Amino acid sequence: MNTGDLAGAIRSIPDYPKPGIIFRDITTLLGDARAFRRAVDELVQPWAGSKIDQVAGIEARGFILGGAVAHQLSAGFVPIRKKGKLPHDTVSIAYSLEYGLDEMEMHKDAVEPGEQVILVDDLIATGGTAEAAVKLLQDLGAHVVTAVFVIDLPDLGGRAKIEALGVPVRTLVSFDGH
Repeated sequence: MNTGDLAGAIRSIPDYPKPGIIFRDITTLLGDARAFRRAVDELVQPWAGSKIDQVAGIEARGFILGGAVAHQLSAGFVPIRKKGKLPHDTVSIAYSLEYGLDEMEMHKDAVEPGEQVILVDDLIATGGTAEAAVKLLQDLGAHVVTAVFVIDLPDLGGRAKIEALGVPVRTLVSFDGH
């Protein structure tokens, strides 16, 4: 594996979770110390030295990346989880999936109005999950400075959904298809 090449550090698994889908697996990138470090450095770089209050990560791979980004920015970390996983008072939002609806939530007191927040996840595809996370943060008064992802699947249009909410999107690699 070429550790200088982030796309090459990502495993592609055909026909998962169903025929015709190519699953982009970042566990290989996470397991490669150089690739993991480079990905985190590149996600952080535009905001190094900026005042970022919180980094919000979407369950589950967004926790791994988001924690590392928060550490480098000296920011707090906010987990955005599937419904029913957080122990304190929460706010939730429903969002559409290919096969129906799901809900995600975060603690009501996780962000303060006006806080500068970066949203992190591993991949943006259709954008439904990230769009819901941005709305959840904005509903609590946070200013979502940007949404960052290691992987973009541009053919699925997720970036446009996030940008339509006034949030710039940064991705490190893109793959054609879905």
